[in-house]
Amino acid sequence: MSKLSDEDYRSIPLNATLAMAALVVIMAGMKMGADLLVPLLLAIFIAVVCTSPVHWLNRCGLSLRLSVFLTLMFMLVFLSMIGLLVVNSFSTFIQALPDIETRLYEHYWDILNALASRGLAIDPDRLSSMLEMEGQGSWMQTLLGELGNLFMQSTIVALLVIFLMFETLNFRDKVSRALENPAPSLKRFSEFSLTLKRYLAVKTLISLATGILVWLSCLMVGVEFPLLWGVLAFALNFIPNIGSAIAAIPPVLLLLVSQDGSVWQALLLASAYLGINFVLGNLVEPRIMGQALGLSTFVAFLSLVVWGWIFGVAGMLLSVVLTMTLKIALDSHPQTRWMAHLLGPGNRKGETTSKQDARRPPWLRRH
Repeated sequence: MSKLSDEDYRSIPLNATLAMAALVVIMAGMKMGADLLVPLLLAIFIAVVCTSPVHWLNRCGLSLRLSVFLTLMFMLVFLSMIGLLVVNSFSTFIQALPDIETRLYEHYWDILNALASRGLAIDPDRLSSMLEMEGQGSWMQTLLGELGNLFMQSTIVALLVIFLMFETLNFRDKVSRALENPAPSLKRFSEFSLTLKRYLAVKTLISLATGILVWLSCLMVGVEFPLLWGVLAFALNFIPNIGSAIAAIPPVLLLLVSQDGSVWQALLLASAYLGINFVLGNLVEPRIMGQALGLSTFVAFLSLVVWGWIFGVAGMLLSVVLTMTLKIALDSHPQTRWMAHLLGPGNRKGETTSKQDARRPPWLRRH
């Protein structure tokens, strides 16, 4: 092994400074272009997940173009049905919102009176005026504007997915013609795309199972709008650490203020949320994905902060997916594999690299 010279040691601080400067420029550029990048990233991830049924239909004897067309049609029908159900549930929720606000306001005054009776210096009129000042804006107009923006973004994402699905049919041929020696690049890209596709598929299925179990739990407990809370649990399951807790707050709070609800029902529903996310998030998901597709707790939380700052709420939803994509890309190249190890949870105590490799999923084991 060759030793580093004095000139190499002197260049290390300069290279580190340049790398940090480049990282700052890249992050600033992504933040400025968030409106463009978020739909593109969503479309790329959805297209990657959809490649699995496309290849399965192709192995069954259908052409690639027909396989893409059938996959897109199935997605369109499925998402349209789910969208209609969610819109119907959301419209019912909007109609019931004034009554919910009234009940919340009554509980709010009960809490303030109880605290005041215990000698706490609380001015209810001042707090009420503060809440009224915050609520003076037309929240319904803002909500409708956000829904319109969501519809436009969804349309753009859907169109991008369609074009990306057909674009991937000739991607390998384009790379082969563009590079003089495409074999190493195609091999690394194949490993990266396969691992990313498996990860996204498993993560989506785990989130879907979480949403279905939450929907069934809400039905059994008797909370209103169970489908809405199931969809919310599916979406927020992509947020690490705090996503599940945020998804549990609205239905549990609704049970507490509901006329037919009780504290025991709220505790039962909260326990159901805790059990579902513990079993699926801590037992099922790591066993299916393997230790190699994990992130350390610090990296997962840091990714939530960083991507949330860059892309907003969409960045928080995609934080783990984006960080795992970066980790898989780093792990696919020998020169950057050490950075992928730094992002991972590390070996367990007393576990060797060979044992850790044996615990990897079959598509990640090194041969």
